[in-house]
Amino acid sequence: MRIFLYLVASAVVLAAVLLSRSAPAVDDALGRGAENFVAGTSIGGKPIRCEVYGDGADVLMVIATIHGNEAAGTPLVAAFGEWLAAHPSELMGRRVVIVPVANPDGMAANERFNARGVDLNRNFPAGNWQPQDVKLHGDTPLSEPESRVLMQLVCRYFPNRIISIHQPLTCVDYDGPAKELADVMAAACPLPVKKLGGRPGSLGSFIGNTLGKPIITWELPEDAGMDPKELWNAYGEAMIAALRFSTRSPE
Repeated sequence: MRIFLYLVASAVVLAAVLLSRSAPAVDDALGRGAENFVAGTSIGGKPIRCEVYGDGADVLMVIATIHGNEAAGTPLVAAFGEWLAAHPSELMGRRVVIVPVANPDGMAANERFNARGVDLNRNFPAGNWQPQDVKLHGDTPLSEPESRVLMQLVCRYFPNRIISIHQPLTCVDYDGPAKELADVMAAACPLPVKKLGGRPGSLGSFIGNTLGKPIITWELPEDAGMDPKELWNAYGEAMIAALRFSTRSPE
């Protein structure tokens, strides 16, 4: 099974390299030099957009709303994008890759799963992926187009660290070598560090445990709301801390 998972991942890496040869369009509305492009589409045909700020070697990736009914991350990353556009000096040597809505069909329906009933955060080729849970995890790792889009972006930008924003467990969870990053983020927001453990086929398990890269699963409260200003006031400093953590990020 482990060999199969790596073969699947390798195939997606090749696809990502080929896809990355086309240059995304620049969207001036995001700020000078920012990129905004459609990275792929959902099962229902909805666009999965990606925003890229800066062009430095140190890469932070932020993913919101991989579970459609955990949507507070979407307005939070919108506020983060506005902050980045207003503070270009913070992007010196850095690049920020943002996926505002990873599961657009689920968000539109206010459902955790995608339109095929698959939990996208159980559909990655982690070593702990469990084929017995086919209904929820998908027929195979990366069986879902939304998961493949995220995998392609990971392969394209090779982030030094990833933040995946969820609800409602009110903590800063982490996988891989991300304990120090979790501590820094928790010190800048009202949520404590709590190690929840890798879920089968989750993005955290794949990035943190299988690939050995730092990843934060940021669990906002259930009642976090959807107001960008309120979310930024509560969690913006932690997002900025994650960006500035770059000098201490593992190679």
